[in-house]
Amino acid sequence: MQPAGEPSPELVWETINAHVRTAALRTAVEIDLFTAIGEGCADVPALARRCQASERGVRTLADYLVIIGLLAKQDGRYAPTPTSAAFLDGRSPTSLSKVVLFLNHPQLCQAYDELTKIVRTGRTVLPGDGTVEADNPLWVEFAHGMAPMMGPMAGPLGEIALADGAGPMRVLDIAAGHGLFGIEIAKQNPEARVVALDWASVLEVAKENAARAGVRERYQTITGSAFEADFGGPYDVVLLTNFLHHFDHATCVKLLEKVRANLAPGGRAVTLEFVPDEDRVSPPIPASFAMTMLTSTAAGDAYTYSELDRMHRDAGFARTAIHPVPRSPHMVVVGHLG
Repeated sequence: MQPAGEPSPELVWETINAHVRTAALRTAVEIDLFTAIGEGCADVPALARRCQASERGVRTLADYLVIIGLLAKQDGRYAPTPTSAAFLDGRSPTSLSKVVLFLNHPQLCQAYDELTKIVRTGRTVLPGDGTVEADNPLWVEFAHGMAPMMGPMAGPLGEIALADGAGPMRVLDIAAGHGLFGIEIAKQNPEARVVALDWASVLEVAKENAARAGVRERYQTITGSAFEADFGGPYDVVLLTNFLHHFDHATCVKLLEKVRANLAPGGRAVTLEFVPDEDRVSPPIPASFAMTMLTSTAAGDAYTYSELDRMHRDAGFARTAIHPVPRSPHMVVVGHLG
């Protein structure tokens, strides 16, 4: 046994091989292994037939997933764990299978092959401005793929954005993507009308989701860039979900100034973000998101609450308030005019 306090290479070894965990998870999702096991295909021959893969390959992959805790195994038969049943079985309403594929998109992963160069230059090696390059088709995949992860946050965000408000109101959803946040407000307030802003191809996904939610008649769209399009205010609520982190402080202030100018008296800006503590190393998920922004954008970051508060104040907002999202690493920051 390793004496307490003695240095061990275990963490180094696990980190060296971390890419294997990622690849194994991605492949298991691609061949639908977790769903197959959830359906009752429990042994190697059955799984190989169901997943259209070799028995050697399925056995090795499934055993590895047992080793890392994503499957269970007894007497040669595999079973889901509570985690894989909830989040990786494609039949589960909380499945993150599409999220796994989006976050492992080749465009996002390839930048890490040149991380040394990125660290030296301080910006992504992806073309142009990286993931925020105009009309990037990646965001259509984001709209489809990330909806399962963002969906559970829509309800709490809607409640915060409405702040017990009722009656007629206008809502602008900037960089709407899948549109779930604006759609949720329309569901919670039957008199709310939502305007979604994004690239045309992305808005098609949002409009489909609005129709599916039964709010399409109260759902309009604006095509284009948030920095260039006419917002057509005033609005009672402006949503900025998972957006500010793509840009530097000055660019965020410029956008927030435009948002403030399009708010009605008493209106508010509602931002959803990963918000690390002031030490910038905790909690792990929000803090590590800074690495994602380093590799995929020219100047984005994971901003602390004090940094987000300063952006809003520099843009003319009187104050901000921060709200945790239950069972989520995200926070909601609300900018108030007065």
